[in-house]
Amino acid sequence: MKVSELSSMFKLINAGDMEREVKGVFCCDLLSVAMGKAPADSAWVTVMANVNTLAVASLTDVSCVVLAEGAVLDEATVNKAREQEITVFSTEEPIFEAALRIHG
Repeated sequence: MKVSELSSMFKLINAGDMEREVKGVFCCDLLSVAMGKAPADSAWVTVMANVNTLAVASLTDVSCVVLAEGAVLDEATVNKAREQEITVFSTEEPIFEAALRIHG
């Protein structure tokens, strides 16, 4: 599936490469674990909504970040996502439910 297809499931916070492939789902809220284990080209579902999340997303080359459970980025972090062209979505759903929607 392409990142653009997630726009029908979740609220788009920042658009990066919307034509990028999503080849899996990764769920993790511990940044150090995500840094070592998030697969490239995956949709990373997390509640960690800060600039460090963007750094890990960039480092691991995930396709996009989905902020679950109502987590929101502050304006400075949204600007950083724009700068780095990282696609970020948000949802009120729990992490597991959001991941199931992507997987399905």
